[in-house]
Amino acid sequence: MKLATMGNTATLASLDRACLSARVAAENKGRDILVLDMRGITPLYDFFVIATGASRRQIHTITEEVDAALRERGDVRLAVEGYEASNWVVQDYGDVMVHVFDPQKREYYAIEDLWSDAPRVDWQTHEIEEIEEA
Repeated sequence: MKLATMGNTATLASLDRACLSARVAAENKGRDILVLDMRGITPLYDFFVIATGASRRQIHTITEEVDAALRERGDVRLAVEGYEASNWVVQDYGDVMVHVFDPQKREYYAIEDLWSDAPRVDWQTHEIEEIEEA
């Protein structure tokens, strides 16, 4: 299994991190959550996580809680865009990108349609493999 490493701490594999991000979004009442497997389509990212928040506050909460969950497991967010406007927030974790939209921007950009060739991951049933810290 390929693990991402940050300093001396190993983090979860990219699939596990994507599924964890989706679950955290669901726990925070995100809607229409998808995980797209981008590995066969682009060399830039392994997975896209896409979720919809109903309000600015909810989009912020999803964004912050996803980051907290990944950080707790040793991951580091490389960048975040759109947080202030809060209609499309993108978090970059290197091989996993987490997109949180408001309903209007989600419908307008429809990135799941743009990347319709990407297989969808069943994030609800995927078993996340916990790792032991070094």
